[in-house]
Amino acid sequence: MPKKIKKLFSDSIQYFGTSLHFNLFKKVVTYKPYEATYEMINNQRLQSIALKNEHSLSKLVENQTTYTFNQCELHVFETHQAAENVGLLFNDFVYTAMLRGKKVMHLKDRNAFDYLPGESVIVRPNELMEIDFPEANKEQPTQCLALGISSNIIQNTLDLLNEHHEKLLPEEKWQIDQDIHHIINNEQLNSTVNRIINLSKNEKETNKDIFIELALKEMLVRLMQTQARHLFDGGYKKLSNSHPFAYVIDIIKSKLHEKIDFDQLAKAACMSRANFYKKFKEQFGITPSKYVVKERLKIAKGLLTNSQMPISSICFTSGFENLSHFTTTFLKETGNTPSRYRKMNATAIN
Repeated sequence: MPKKIKKLFSDSIQYFGTSLHFNLFKKVVTYKPYEATYEMINNQRLQSIALKNEHSLSKLVENQTTYTFNQCELHVFETHQAAENVGLLFNDFVYTAMLRGKKVMHLKDRNAFDYLPGESVIVRPNELMEIDFPEANKEQPTQCLALGISSNIIQNTLDLLNEHHEKLLPEEKWQIDQDIHHIINNEQLNSTVNRIINLSKNEKETNKDIFIELALKEMLVRLMQTQARHLFDGGYKKLSNSHPFAYVIDIIKSKLHEKIDFDQLAKAACMSRANFYKKFKEQFGITPSKYVVKERLKIAKGLLTNSQMPISSICFTSGFENLSHFTTTFLKETGNTPSRYRKMNATAIN
């Protein structure tokens, strides 16, 4: 393999913070760890995609731009006027993400729900989506992407994970949970989707299908990790008697205002500290320490939005040891200082 291509491969993908091997072209290629930095003002939102010029639109409702690859199709839809009951159906599994505006989604056997930027929805193959666009207009159009992914690459990724990266419990398998269909994005998932968007728009990129395939595999893993966090965050109490990580999360949530001993958490999960960190990150996409920080920030955001408590008090109530660390961490994760975040959400307080 040419050195240039081999290096590009080595920088392209990281699933769990450790090296991961793929069988490509009947050769084993090792991908070295890659860590992106996230300095986004809102790391739950994907990067923007430029809207079409009005004169280049073929229609005002769900005008479509498509990028086609071997293993997927990326569709960007724009709607420039209000509409109701617009049907959309794909033959493949589809990951969708809102970029601008608001939709109301109607899926089979599910209650209708608002669909906003910062959120994603997954849809089964051949499942009809019926969509309302209550606020779309020429000045504020709605924009959404839909990524149709071949069953072949999905199954290939699941087989790879289940063979080489087994879940914590024997009965657990890597799979996309179709019941967790409406999710809040996070920086790890957004990073891989942004990579696919950038590759799609870069017409001059050589070996594009190879890079798209790598990014798709990582995106699928990030999607499953995001679903796992959603499942355990909402059901840790119910699962705490049967799953070590649910038990650990229960402990974490009860001790967020205290100093947390990660060695004790590993013991509670009946694991070594190293294996605990490794398996936790495989399951959820973040380390236990990062998970604790995010949970503490949730508390802080709630107090900043819904109380007049001094920021210094919020710092310690949320479990941070000093104000400097709290402010730095809050700024890094949200793009705002605590005081600015409070001002932006002042309507909820007054």
